[in-house]
Amino acid sequence: MVPGFDFDQLRTFVAVAEAGSLSAAAPRVFLSQSSVSEQMRKLEERIGVTLFTRGKHGVATTPAGERLLGHARQLLAQSEHAWHDVRGHSIAGELRLAITDYFRPGEVARMLRHLGVAYPSLRIHVTILKSGVIEAGYDDGEFDIGVSMRVLGKGLGRDTVAGARPLVRESLDWVASPDFVRGSGEPVPLLVLPDTCALHRFTTQWLDAHRVPYTIAHVASGVAGLQLALSAGLGVACLNASAAGPSLVRVEPLVPGRRLPALPEAEFHLLPARRGEPEWVTQARDALAAQLTAR
Repeated sequence: MVPGFDFDQLRTFVAVAEAGSLSAAAPRVFLSQSSVSEQMRKLEERIGVTLFTRGKHGVATTPAGERLLGHARQLLAQSEHAWHDVRGHSIAGELRLAITDYFRPGEVARMLRHLGVAYPSLRIHVTILKSGVIEAGYDDGEFDIGVSMRVLGKGLGRDTVAGARPLVRESLDWVASPDFVRGSGEPVPLLVLPDTCALHRFTTQWLDAHRVPYTIAHVASGVAGLQLALSAGLGVACLNASAAGPSLVRVEPLVPGRRLPALPEAEFHLLPARRGEPEWVTQARDALAAQLTAR
């Protein structure tokens, strides 16, 4: 047998590694769970090594699987670059991209790395900001592409940006450290970003509307700092699912005898294209949308 890889198997392998289970990976690659399992069996047979350890809660990559994951991501990105280049769709330019810091903090670097390999002539300058700052800066021409967040629901948060392209919806949850304990009858010790953050304003308004007493126990400068404060057990925060991180747990919402009200969903979207923008920016937006909606 000539050494080499089946790209469909590699694509499925990456999906399983990132999703953490065969069942969660299946919809990402538009296959049944049995087909995903069969592809992974054939891939392991082909290269003669075990790529995953299986457990009750899913799968984890072995050291060999972790090495293959890096190669697979690069090979898939290079394949995508070759496809677009041969078809004359190569993207080149200096792209100013602004992303809200709530959007998949642990995945943004990987997605940008994929785009860098797929489009080596595209130079991406990334700024992580709050949604309101991104939208104001985008209106003033400071960024070529912007990704912002809004809270869904009538009368909640900001109105939808006209022409924005929805990317993904996530639950909003009350989260805390597994060790966090709040005394009975005490105000909720709330951890937030500065009051220029739309989610900060929504959270305090939501608690006020439901007559839940709270105190601002800590103000972090960004999501990473908020995660650290939560992990230290300083209090409770409202976060979207991908920003919560694996070290935090969901705090149950309002049920008889409990104090925190249930939360709506949040939606991330790409700000709309500007009239007369260069074609390569439009192509970059489409390529970025494909990466940002991939799970």
